[in-house]
Amino acid sequence: MTRPDAELPAGNVDALIIGAGHTGLAISHCLTELSVDHVVLERGEVANSWCYERWDSLRLLTPNWQSRLPGFSYSGDDPDGFMSMAEVIDFIKKYAEVIEAPVRTKTTATSVRYEAGQYHVTTNKGEWLSNAVVIASGACNLPAVPAVGDNVPNGITAVTPQDYGNPKQLEPGGVLVVGASATGLQLADEIQSSGRPVTIAVGEHVRLPRIYRGLDIQWWMDKAGILDESLADIDDIVRARNLPSPQLVGSRDKQILDLNSLTALGVTLVGKLVSFRDSTAYFSGSLRNVCALADLKMGRLLDSIDEWAADAPECAELERPERFERTRVEDSPALSIDLEKNEIRTILWATGFRPDYSWLDIPVLDRKGRVRHDGGVVESPGLYVIGLPFLRRRKSSFIHGTEDDARDISEHLSKFLKTRNTA
Repeated sequence: MTRPDAELPAGNVDALIIGAGHTGLAISHCLTELSVDHVVLERGEVANSWCYERWDSLRLLTPNWQSRLPGFSYSGDDPDGFMSMAEVIDFIKKYAEVIEAPVRTKTTATSVRYEAGQYHVTTNKGEWLSNAVVIASGACNLPAVPAVGDNVPNGITAVTPQDYGNPKQLEPGGVLVVGASATGLQLADEIQSSGRPVTIAVGEHVRLPRIYRGLDIQWWMDKAGILDESLADIDDIVRARNLPSPQLVGSRDKQILDLNSLTALGVTLVGKLVSFRDSTAYFSGSLRNVCALADLKMGRLLDSIDEWAADAPECAELERPERFERTRVEDSPALSIDLEKNEIRTILWATGFRPDYSWLDIPVLDRKGRVRHDGGVVESPGLYVIGLPFLRRRKSSFIHGTEDDARDISEHLSKFLKTRNTA
């Protein structure tokens, strides 16, 4: 079990981990294996973001067989299913107990600064001194609402996925969903199915089939080595780290959720939202192009999978290669919509998230407020970050991708401490 707060007074420790989600706990387990004295600080409770910052119907995008962390893995009777939020929370909390993580809950880091070769971590329950710090607070702390969000017309309610729980919470009337990645598609599908008319503003997106040649797309990407691609395999790591999440849904019936399935439900597609004027929303004319590009990239991915499968014995008896209908786009998608006249009462910003480093008083952030790092190793000595997109591998964003990253960073941290102590 996790050690109770009373046994963890503020003080000195070799390493501090900030955040007790799955990444912070994975680092904790790896550091324990390396005999590194450490403590995990958590602002709320274990798996806090999963508990309080997700919508009701959300399920993991990855199948249960991929749900694994260092020293722990899914053990249920539905390996091809997808965990609900309650199941994810239970999975992570059980992990914390199994590994006996030294978690201090309800302990908020309000300042981390580096002075005289040590990290001074101020919290609401005292100050810690540490030789190393791992930032495991996640990449999805704050909604990333674009600048156009500052000009939402009067009378329109704007919400983010952190505010949204289910369609019943929304104002009566239509909904404009902004963003067509995994979150945008899932919420557009759910809200339209609830009886509220939905318009979705579509920008750059990654289209993927849930099932390909009879197997989950994650199986293919795992087996073909795509998820294991590392920093050395990528020409433009900045772009790779900023790619939208794929259009997938973890449904019981393994449905393919894409723009075509939304339009079949009656959802209206428009281009990227660019501005508001009075009660009118204006959209880019690039809808057809961005959809064509997403279709092209999906085709290229499936080509690479088929090329790998041609030489893989385990694929010999699988279904033959297939290709999917191109995204259907109207000849002249609307370039503007009067929200008031069309009775659209809500805008839902499904435009991604960003980390919150307001408490980090060390000059390691770039102009966009992101931590500068090389595979999780930050410029400040003994400072690390984990849980960011493509941290060290393409799979870094997924729960199962945490293990390799955690082991790499823990080993680097352990060597840093040994070098520091013998210097």
